[in-house]
Amino acid sequence: MKDNWFIDKDSRDRWVYHKIKKNILSAMTKFQRVEFIDTYDLGRVVLLDDKIQSSDADEFIYHEALVHPAMVVHPDPKIVLILGGGEGATLREILRYRSVEKVVMVDIDEEFVHLCKKYLKHWHHGSFNDKRVELVFTDAKEYIKKTRSRFDIIVADISDPLQEGQARNLYTREFYSAVKSKLLSDGLFVTHITGVFYASNDMSYAGILKTLADVFPFTDFYYEYIPSFSSLWGFAVASLKYSPRKLSPATVDKRLKKRKLNSLSYYDTETHKRLFHLPKFLRKSLSKYPFSEWG
Repeated sequence: MKDNWFIDKDSRDRWVYHKIKKNILSAMTKFQRVEFIDTYDLGRVVLLDDKIQSSDADEFIYHEALVHPAMVVHPDPKIVLILGGGEGATLREILRYRSVEKVVMVDIDEEFVHLCKKYLKHWHHGSFNDKRVELVFTDAKEYIKKTRSRFDIIVADISDPLQEGQARNLYTREFYSAVKSKLLSDGLFVTHITGVFYASNDMSYAGILKTLADVFPFTDFYYEYIPSFSSLWGFAVASLKYSPRKLSPATVDKRLKKRKLNSLSYYDTETHKRLFHLPKFLRKSLSKYPFSEWG
């Protein structure tokens, strides 16, 4: 923070300034610094260790993009696991599905979740109180290792894989193999995989995607521009059986109507189709990885 501005330091070479309207909260939990600020351009913003996590302006884009391609491709999702997702917005999107009977949400930071319950009511819409929801406050890797449950969908709404961050262990072959073992026979796993303009290394979007593809029979990449991240943002769906990229527009449309999801703000049939049609530079970037075809 400087002179009533929040400075989002993307890298040594690029800083993005957001003028602060009001400082709502600054607190240190056992795991991270949590801040809620109201800005003029993005509305309320969630910061973790000085990094933007979500904002009023575009959280619906990120959370609908993360959740719905995997949920729609599954013919009847009933049991869902969320790893992370402390704001409650991923939970909100999952609970739109009437077929869902149980959602287990695992977050390591109980204090952060309680702060989100208080300061992000307009995001979670009371989702934490839904009788289908079970909250578990523990490390995601440990939960996956110990649980005997199996899931139709597993959603990883976790922090970026920074070199020094604890979330880095949640982007490895070991972790993805453990996740795979907790899916039902037609289950799907979805995760974000960082910005697509990051430096090429083992934790870049392509490196993460390759790791996923080494573990799962089907892996699809898609992307969207997230304004508060100032970047195109990558996502991946990994599956034992289904490919959302191959789901026909007619089937997407039919399932959205049947599941009464026509009132979403971002995701619909046209959006689904566009998500999996990649621009030339991304197809070229991914072409060196012989694990799939990219449309």
